[in-house]
Amino acid sequence: MKKIIVFSGAGISAESGLKTFRDSDGLWEDYDLREVATPEAWVKDPKMVLEFYNMRRKQVIESSPNESHLALVKLERNFNIEIITQNIDDLHERAGSSKILHLHGEILKSRSTYSGNQYRIPGHELNYGDLCENNSQLRPDIVWFGEAVPNMILAEELCKDADILIIIGTSLTVYPAANIVDFVPNSCSNYLIDPKDVLSTASIKNLTIIKEKASIGIPILANKLLKQSII
Repeated sequence: MKKIIVFSGAGISAESGLKTFRDSDGLWEDYDLREVATPEAWVKDPKMVLEFYNMRRKQVIESSPNESHLALVKLERNFNIEIITQNIDDLHERAGSSKILHLHGEILKSRSTYSGNQYRIPGHELNYGDLCENNSQLRPDIVWFGEAVPNMILAEELCKDADILIIIGTSLTVYPAANIVDFVPNSCSNYLIDPKDVLSTASIKNLTIIKEKASIGIPILANKLLKQSII
């Protein structure tokens, strides 16, 4: 069974109503990232940071997987699918995909500032004064700007024996996540699905570009790959 690595970014969730960071009307238009998504912001004003992620969490809970998420689930019939996502939502999980690695954390979870242990958040609110069993404040389980991305080590291992890489809805400008394209073998067949021009593609070998939004491009590619797998 061939192995497919799916590398997804904000574009795949945008069609479920979740704002992206890179678009002109995106999430950072309303907020200064230094005030809500850095370790310094957490030290300066944890209540503001928690409020920001409470709003984002509510938005995620109220959204639903779209056709792009569901098409990836269908690929599991004939392929070994590993999804590596920059997204902090759980739309891949709710669609039914079985193997997802979150590079930048999960918004529906909290993390102890003492031990680093993760906890599921009941409902959509994580508030100041919510403590772990060690009486330390819980923070969003999010990798903030300026923090290390520990799951990159796991991502590199997953990519080493990939037969196909599908890149969806990412500008390939956020590092170290964008290094995913360098982890796959030279023989890997690469597909990029995005309605916009992605500039950082010159070094990607064996690349096919599908210039469509995720909900159209992924079903097209999924049907193509499924047909090839049964010939």
